[in-house]
Amino acid sequence: MSSQLFKHTHPYDPFLLSEATKLIVGTLPPPRFTTGELKAQDVDFCYGSCNGQLWPILDRIFDLGLKYETSNEAVEQRKRFLIENKIGVCDIVESAEREKIDASDLGMQNVVLRDLVGYLQAYPNIQTVLFMGGNSKNGPEYFFRRQLKAHGLKLKVVSNEVPRIHHLKLSSPMSVQAESRMVKTVSLTAPSGAANRAVGSLQAYKDLKNKNPDFNTLDFRVMQYREFFID
Repeated sequence: MSSQLFKHTHPYDPFLLSEATKLIVGTLPPPRFTTGELKAQDVDFCYGSCNGQLWPILDRIFDLGLKYETSNEAVEQRKRFLIENKIGVCDIVESAEREKIDASDLGMQNVVLRDLVGYLQAYPNIQTVLFMGGNSKNGPEYFFRRQLKAHGLKLKVVSNEVPRIHHLKLSSPMSVQAESRMVKTVSLTAPSGAANRAVGSLQAYKDLKNKNPDFNTLDFRVMQYREFFID
């Protein structure tokens, strides 16, 4: 007798701004955000897991003084930051089913995707897509490539070193003339504890760690993310 699958639905609508020049794209927050069973240090917003590292990274880069708690103030701090810096958030997964209730991308089945290509066409100021992870199976870049294939589009490699960079030539469906723009995609090292092993295996990280034994995986991400979050 098969066990019933857990329906893992994204709890947040895309946080989109007409002025946004950058777009953060991941997959799904942990299942407790779907069920509403948040921990005391979780923030009820995109990337609000107390185990996640995106907000601690941005906190360090921009010196934000963020609160890490389940409060309206903590949510508003993050929204203000995104608005002031013209950054949107649109995770690519709308829902998935799971046999095991965890946050693993590989554990997702029967995945329903958001129309990321459509959002990029609808928000023409977006110049950079920041993937929270790479092209491994069920990662955000992996799903995006699948969508591009359905549209007859493909990414052009700019740099194959981590963080991998691609360009996408994107036409506007609303344009009478065949106008197009270039969108840059950057596949950052995922801001999750699960990706720490991948960081530790990178030669660039090993070299920095050898120079400074106190250097850690969070320091590495701060260094990596800074280049793409600050103009």
